[in-house]
Amino acid sequence: MFTIGDFARHGRVSVRMLRHYDATGLLHPAHVDPATGYRHYTAAQLARLNRIIALKDLGFTLQQVQEILDEKVTTEELRGMLRLRRAELEAAREAAVTRLVQVEARLRSIESEGHMPGNDVVIKSLPSVRVAELTGVAPDFDTIGPVIQPLYEELFRRLDAAGVTPSGPGVAYYEDTADGGILVHAGVEVTAPPGENAGLRIVDLPPVDQVATIVHHGSMEAILPTVQTLGRWIDAHGYRSTGYPREINLECPANRDEWVTELQEPVAKV
Repeated sequence: MFTIGDFARHGRVSVRMLRHYDATGLLHPAHVDPATGYRHYTAAQLARLNRIIALKDLGFTLQQVQEILDEKVTTEELRGMLRLRRAELEAAREAAVTRLVQVEARLRSIESEGHMPGNDVVIKSLPSVRVAELTGVAPDFDTIGPVIQPLYEELFRRLDAAGVTPSGPGVAYYEDTADGGILVHAGVEVTAPPGENAGLRIVDLPPVDQVATIVHHGSMEAILPTVQTLGRWIDAHGYRSTGYPREINLECPANRDEWVTELQEPVAKV
């Protein structure tokens, strides 16, 4: 048997924590000396301790841990529960990272107020472009990322299955929905004929007489300062926006901070 100190060292927990688990009924000692009150544990009890710590570290309350362990779940069932909980925590972490990037972008926009580099914006016309696309709906612009990323993954999977090779960059564009959401179009340039192909919609986007363009360097979560720079330029130079900008994915390496995206916002003279 282990003394409580030895058991704590082998389990990588504190003696105080083991006493707390004893008091709450989560993990009683295998033996308590009636004369001294010293607690002793067996090596077999490390298995229960491991389950307690794993469940607690994954965000379960001690009461929930007690209920799970009392139900005598199998190792495979417990492994499945832990995997599910881990996936939930990873998703929450990714959402938090995305939110922090967006907050940083908002702060950069605040810091750049009053400073408007004009040489970054170019007015030009756009020819018609043919794209294969999939669409989805986002409740608002804050939630476009979780919608458009799976769309692009599925888009390229279907293109590969249909034997259609992209002929140019990705083209994302947006429209308002009747209920206030955002219709997300995730597309890529192709030369295949228009119509439906392997679950893809191949369409010709019409030419645009005038767009104000600016190039964004970095992830799409950090695009806000670039969008607002473009908006300030449009307002200051006697134009008005006539729709959402297209996003042309010029470079998309694995590191999202190295992405290069051109924004093409349709405009008209005031």
